[in-house]
Amino acid sequence: MVTWSQQAITDLRSIHDFIARDSHYYAKKVVHDIRELVDELNGLPKMGRMVPELNEEAVRELLLYSYRIIYETKDEEIFVLTVVHQRKNLKDEIIPRGS
Repeated sequence: MVTWSQQAITDLRSIHDFIARDSHYYAKKVVHDIRELVDELNGLPKMGRMVPELNEEAVRELLLYSYRIIYETKDEEIFVLTVVHQRKNLKDEIIPRGS
């Protein structure tokens, strides 16, 4: 089961609002596509690659458009931790961890 952290929800809203300045259509499309990709994790929780900055097996990422969808797997649960621009260099302390 996929659970979205409050940070990831906030990130998604920010992405939507930023894109919506130019196009409400593409803002909705990007958010929809991110959500659809994340839904695929239910069947394939390890489909993303390990986050290079962390090098932890449980913390992985999916890449879509110019965004990194960072998630953590714990047993049968999947926690979407954050959604950030690909140019952002992540540090362990800024990534909220799943419960």
